[in-house]
Amino acid sequence: MGGSGSKSKGFWPFSGSGSVDDPTKDGNEQSLARVRSFPGATPFVFTRRSSMFFDEDGDLAHEFYEETIVTKNGRKKAKLKRIHKNLTPQGIIKLDHPCIHVDFPVVLCEA
Repeated sequence: MGGSGSKSKGFWPFSGSGSVDDPTKDGNEQSLARVRSFPGATPFVFTRRSSMFFDEDGDLAHEFYEETIVTKNGRKKAKLKRIHKNLTPQGIIKLDHPCIHVDFPVVLCEA
């Protein structure tokens, strides 16, 4: 359920370049990542990949089931069978409110 951190090694978009003339070395440790190694990197996330799917009819849901009738010992029983085929992911969706990236290395609140 929780967000996953970056699993790759060596790529840390919020870390400094390590050079002596780094603009974040002037004592302002909690400045935004915009002034660090990637000029376009921000600590905010504006989009995410959706976990919902479209079926053939255009319906949108997390999971799709179809009802099947199973006959066992002369008795009919209805079962739900999960559909895995012919589903297309919704894709990238825009968040209503920006979130802070899980890899952003700044303490936001000390209690």
